[in-house]
Amino acid sequence: MPVTMLSGRELNQDLGRAKRAAKDGPVIITDRGKPAHVLMSFEEYKRLTTKKKTIGELLAYPGAEDIELPLPDRSELAKPVDLS
Repeated sequence: MPVTMLSGRELNQDLGRAKRAAKDGPVIITDRGKPAHVLMSFEEYKRLTTKKKTIGELLAYPGAEDIELPLPDRSELAKPVDLS
């Protein structure tokens, strides 16, 4: 994902360029040479801000007990631990 850097002046002069670049990756907009803002696609914004469900929340859904969960066979056995 390429990152594009534009000054505030460049952004004002060619907003279309910034919008096109944001389709491919974040556009960092600088103010007096320092990063100040980030322009990104709405899809990327949603991906970053959507709260991810925890495994507990997913398992609490109605009907979750009916979902087949294939787990790999465990061939290794637990070894006893000496706690003395």
